[in-house]
This record gives sequence, structure tokens and C-alpha cells, in this order.
Amino acid sequence: MSSNDTILTMENITKTFGPVKALTDVNLSVDRGEIHAICGENGAGKSTLMNVLSGVYPYGSYSGKITFDGKECKYHTINDSEADGIVIIHQELALSPFLSIAENIFIGNEQAKGGVIDWDKTRAEAKKLLDRVGLPEDPDTKVMDIGVGKQQLVEIAKALSKDVKLLILDEPTAALNDEDSAHLLDLVRQLRDEQGVTSIIITHKLNEVAAIADNVTIIRDGSTVGVMYVTPETPLDQEELIRKMVGRPLHNLYPNHPSNTPGEEYLRVEDWTVHHPLDAERVIVDHANINVHAGEIVGLAGLMGAGRTEMAMSIFG
Repeated sequence: MSSNDTILTMENITKTFGPVKALTDVNLSVDRGEIHAICGENGAGKSTLMNVLSGVYPYGSYSGKITFDGKECKYHTINDSEADGIVIIHQELALSPFLSIAENIFIGNEQAKGGVIDWDKTRAEAKKLLDRVGLPEDPDTKVMDIGVGKQQLVEIAKALSKDVKLLILDEPTAALNDEDSAHLLDLVRQLRDEQGVTSIIITHKLNEVAAIADNVTIIRDGSTVGVMYVTPETPLDQEELIRKMVGRPLHNLYPNHPSNTPGEEYLRVEDWTVHHPLDAERVIVDHANINVHAGEIVGLAGLMGAGRTEMAMSIFG
């Protein structure tokens, strides 16, 4: 998709952290009303670029030029970019679990009358936004009582409350199951088609890129290495995308690594149960077991909210 109406350009963006150059002369162009994917390996600079755009890294801490909706932008805070209609949703969601859905949607943007929060209006407006994102939840429900997939939708509803023009989604489906991922991607399409919202999506899931992206910018080692334009006649070539991401052809995506014989047992955890620190009746980890041997690399896998971090933190004090 190309509307020939560019809503965003980032030109020669360079960002350093001490002696480390995270971004070097990165360029990005996004058309109004498109879904634009940014792809690259871990550490390529994708999230850093979006943090520059959204004001997380303020103007003056980087070099280069940003133009959004026809004007040059010099954002010093996230509030500055949100005032122009740019909203970023990070992989780690910025929601307060003990507040209601409605309170989270309007936090910092309270629906007030005469200096007093109008709760009836807050709930009514929240319900309208929840309807727009397809989330049939009571606005008074606490965020801690809904799943991660629904929390993502609350974040998008929050973005819509700010009259979003450009929605930035950083790894939005990383912690979601297939059903929640499909619903979220359908919503992004709906926002584009029905409400004209432009989106930038960062993801490592190339099947999602192929399914949703209108165009793709590839970043490698902090530099732009190419743009792939997607049309119905020329669908995304995933092998070419991978080659651009890693800088070489991959002859075997999933090489066989012979397993090592494990050494002596270093750690054994049995029937490990962890309760929520503020709600003793809520079990976060339920009778988990793990064994770690010398020379092993053991991963804790699971969706966001599954209890991985709580298990590790409780084991190690």
C-alpha cells in the first residue's frame, strides 16, 4: 500500500550511548495510512529508533531530522510526541495492575469537570474506546484481573483516547498466544482501514510481517540496509528479508546442535510455589520444578504473566 502521502520521515538519525553508536544515519519513511514493519536482529537498533521518534530520547541527544505530518519535530518528552498524535506501546506494558481499565485509559488525561474527576464520563468514554478495540470488558474491572492479550487492547484503547495518528507497536505479540495475536493484528488492520491510523510495528515474527505489513524497513547493526515494498502482485520474500537482516544467506534456519552430556547437578528446585506479594491467596508459581546441571543453558519459557520472572527472582532471593 502506498498513498504517496508521507506522514513521517526520519533522516540521518544517529544516536550514541557513550562510545557505542546505536544508530548511524538511519532513514525511515512512512506513508499515511500504512502499516510499516521494522525488522532486524536483536540489538539492531529498532526500539532505539522508535524511542528517538517518541521523545523517550529527547531532541539534542541524537542527530538527524524528524518530520511528522508536515512539520519538523523536536520532541523532548513523550508528552510532546503524544500531543502530535504519536503514541508508542512498548513490549512491557505501561499499565497499573491495581487500577481499573477506565482509570488506566485516562491516567494523566483524566475526564474532569471543575477540577473533579467525572467518573460517569470516564466510564462512558472508556466503554466507547473498549468497543472500538473489540474488548467487551467492564471499565471498572481491574487490569490485574484480565489477561495479557486484553491488556494489549487496553493499551490501544488508551492510545485512541489521545487521538492517535501514528501508533507504534514494539513486539506487540511477543507474549500473546495465537488467538490473541490474530485479534490484535486484525485490530491494527481495522484501525488503518476504518479510522486511518498509521502504524509502525516491530516484530521478530516474520509470518506476521508477511501477513500485515504494507512495507518493511530493515535495520542491521544500527543502519538502514533496505526497504521492501509489498503489493498484492509482489508479496514479501521472507528469505530475502532474512538475508538483509543478517547480512548473509542462511542455508539452514534451524541447524542441528549436538547435545552435550550434562555434568553434575548444580541446582534442584521442587514443588516451588510463589504467592503474590500483595495478595497471599493468589498463586503465581504453582509447584514448579527445575533441575540445572553443569554446562547446561536452561531457559524459562512462557507468555508474559506466566510466572517466569517471579520464579527466578524468588529462587535467587
